Amino acid sequence: MNENVLKVEEGEMLEVEVQEDLLEANKRLAEANKKIFDKHGVKVIDVMGSIGSGKTSLIEEIVKKVKDKYKIAMIAGDVTTRIDADRVSRHGVQTLQINTGKECHLDALMIKKALTKLDLKNLNLIFIENVGNLICPADFPLGAHERLVVVSVTEGPYTIQKHPYIFMDANVIAINKIDLAEAMNINVEELIKDAKKINFNCEVVVTSAKTGEGIEKLIKALKI
Repeated sequence: MNENVLKVEEGEMLEVEVQEDLLEANKRLAEANKKIFDKHGVKVIDVMGSIGSGKTSLIEEIVKKVKDKYKIAMIAGDVTTRIDADRVSRHGVQTLQINTGKECHLDALMIKKALTKLDLKNLNLIFIENVGNLICPADFPLGAHERLVVVSVTEGPYTIQKHPYIFMDANVIAINKIDLAEAMNINVEELIKDAKKINFNCEVVVTSAKTGEGIEKLIKALKI
């Protein structure tokens, strides 16, 4: 056995059954949320990615292009602030902030509660910007129709390989900030290959919120 590998022995896993129950309960609530969205004809997109990957900027660029077509709201998850929500609200979008405190992700119960504060009858598109994290949100579906994961070239060449689980359940992966790829010495094609190895069926779109490159393709991939 490799001395540099730590093996977890039997009995060392804390509250595994509790965790499994929690994930199952979240799954049931997510399915209930989706039924509510479908009932009201609201398309919902869960946007995930690290802090600084460009999630908010991409949402802003999409909103600019589709706001005349859709009645849009945004639910923004953040530990303490509503900075991202304020950025999107300036485009005439109704925004609702969920401050998660110490929690590193949104869950289906938080979204269920948030829906009581939104007039779903007057909406047909909701963006949910998850807490900036490439680990925790993967296990907590929210009931969204599309799961978009944003990864930027500034995160380095191995981010997708190091955090495969969140990409496995993605419908769309955006490789963002490609205007900085040359400066960061990043091979974008290799990132695309990494994404396809993990999730062959997802759509991978290369984007730049700064230049607008790929935004139309991203809108098409998200089916909006």
